[in-house]
Amino acid sequence: MRRREFLQAALGTGLLYSSPVAKALSVGWGRSSAGESVPASSGIAPMALGLLVKPSRGPEVVFSRVKELGFSTCFLSLDDYIGKFNKSLAQELQGLLNKYEITPTAAEVVGPGPLKWNFTEGPSTIGVVPRATRTARIDALKQTSDFAKLLGISCVQTHCGFIPENPGDPLYEEAVLAIRELAQYCAGNEQSFLMETGQETPTTLLRAIKDVDRPNLGVGLDTANLILYGKANPVDAVDIIGPYVRSVHAKDGRWPTDPSKLGEEVVIGKGLVDFDKVFTKLHKLGYAGAITIERETSGSQQIEDVRQEKIYLERILKQIQSSST
Repeated sequence: MRRREFLQAALGTGLLYSSPVAKALSVGWGRSSAGESVPASSGIAPMALGLLVKPSRGPEVVFSRVKELGFSTCFLSLDDYIGKFNKSLAQELQGLLNKYEITPTAAEVVGPGPLKWNFTEGPSTIGVVPRATRTARIDALKQTSDFAKLLGISCVQTHCGFIPENPGDPLYEEAVLAIRELAQYCAGNEQSFLMETGQETPTTLLRAIKDVDRPNLGVGLDTANLILYGKANPVDAVDIIGPYVRSVHAKDGRWPTDPSKLGEEVVIGKGLVDFDKVFTKLHKLGYAGAITIERETSGSQQIEDVRQEKIYLERILKQIQSSST
């Protein structure tokens, strides 16, 4: 079934925006802190804490854990569903989100592979910059946009890759055209398309945003990635790209010391990210989206780490929000 036919069929069955969660997320059009028209979601408190999850690992278990940990929002990582998006899956996830009263704030895919998260193979394997995988990833992101619309999700996010710092590089122009195509497609679904920070400097990211020139294009700020890739201090990065931030991954890390490997991701509060300063700047810019914890471990240790990170971030956010009242 073609994408648009898929959406029309969903509309006909009443799946689209049929649930309380989806209705709460029905897309309207607001203004970003950069003064642009952008999709805006309602239904969550400003800077509400959430958790990045992969529902493919057992949707019921995953969403019940989000609820158990005390989160009201989640960020959906959907790579395992590429090529499998359908109405049945949307109904399943929607039912569980309703059951556990969780609001999904964004959907992301970075595949299909190969993907090498390092400095030596990353430039040729990550995002829509590499020519070999660009078409397949554009298609996967369009599928994700259509699927996200069924769940009332107004942001689609991905790593666009190692965007060349030299605007004269042919790959730079090709990346800009690919990102523009994706932003336009998401606009058709009344969504923002977000470029996740990491592989490029904030200045390069800002240049790409301006060259793509689409009002629904924004930034998914990953606080640690800027450090892990050795690109910027996230506090300073907000001065450059802050007005375009529409999604935040709260993550901590240290600078890379091996020129072949990314820096080390660590428990929030043990790394180099100054969350107080980052969140204070975003709050002053009017950022009202979710703050999504991403801890790149697994098992019982991940759960314990997330519990501690939640407490750590709640304290900071409470101080920031109380000081502005």
